[in-house]
Amino acid sequence: MSAREIPNQKAIAREMIVQQAAYAHADVSASPRRVGTIRSNLIRALQQLEVIAKRRGPRIAFKAKGRILFLDLGEIVAVQAEGNYVSLRHRPNPYLLRESLSSMAEKLKPYGFIRIHRSVVVNISAVEEIQPLPTGEYRLRVKGGKEYLVTRTYKDNLRDLAQLWVGSERLPG
Repeated sequence: MSAREIPNQKAIAREMIVQQAAYAHADVSASPRRVGTIRSNLIRALQQLEVIAKRRGPRIAFKAKGRILFLDLGEIVAVQAEGNYVSLRHRPNPYLLRESLSSMAEKLKPYGFIRIHRSVVVNISAVEEIQPLPTGEYRLRVKGGKEYLVTRTYKDNLRDLAQLWVGSERLPG
């Protein structure tokens, strides 16, 4: 269930409580015990929905300046190699971590990150546009306007950008 669906589910659960309570009170043969059971079941369902609503998406934890910081993975646009470090491209400020890009790429792959260059991994949910280049490479634009080059070695990874490609069997170029 997505975060956008949760408020709707909570409203539906509240409406169900009201309807069930009204139904139980209108039913002359309904015992107080039955009314209490219906009410407690619906309240339990509402509480479970509230627990789901409070959960956050996947997060990454890392040390920075003597503290441990937590970032939602959805807020990270890209990870870029910088020498023996990687830079987490997070707005408003990037963070440097002492880790290899290969290691980060493997850790982030299950969360929707793909490698597009030997020194860049991007969050597929942040990609806004890809443009084929005459060289067989691609230019990829992410949220915030930053552009990255997708080299021929990694162009097959672009298939993971969308669950459904329409109007074309394969990428142009």
